[in-house]
Amino acid sequence: MITVLRLGHRAGRDVRITTHCALVSRALGAGECAIAGDACEEIVDSVAKVVAAWGGNFAARSEKNWRKYLRNFKGVKVHLTMYGMPVQEKIAAVRKAARGHDLLVVIGAEHVPGEVYGECDYNIAVTNQPHSEVAALAIFLHELGVGKELDAKFAGARVKITPSERGKNIEKK
Repeated sequence: MITVLRLGHRAGRDVRITTHCALVSRALGAGECAIAGDACEEIVDSVAKVVAAWGGNFAARSEKNWRKYLRNFKGVKVHLTMYGMPVQEKIAAVRKAARGHDLLVVIGAEHVPGEVYGECDYNIAVTNQPHSEVAALAIFLHELGVGKELDAKFAGARVKITPSERGKNIEKK
């Protein structure tokens, strides 16, 4: 299973971006998003409503002690940071290491403590330029899934979209 750990969520500032991190996580193959920082029940509830309507097996949750969680995580730990090694150089190694293991993808909201760099197996950059953690997460999960995640089916969906060149084709159950 892929878990995304969102570090440093700030309630007054990051609600929308953290929600987007959770939605990208779900859409591109993760099983959960653990949110560390300020209280985030509105995000947890919002994501639960999306899952209820759009299907799948995904949950967002609060993580009170991210240090303990990161330290005790059994599996492969990847930190997405613009200071890391290029994703295109390391993604094959990450895929190989993660085969048959759980994967934790760490993304920050603010300054990430130095200990995260040492605790993770990989520090990966999608670019060494300033950018959004949402973009980094999407690109990383896409590279990890080699595009197969784009064809995922979400069991239990009450809402489905039929692709269309023009207009919106929405099926509701």
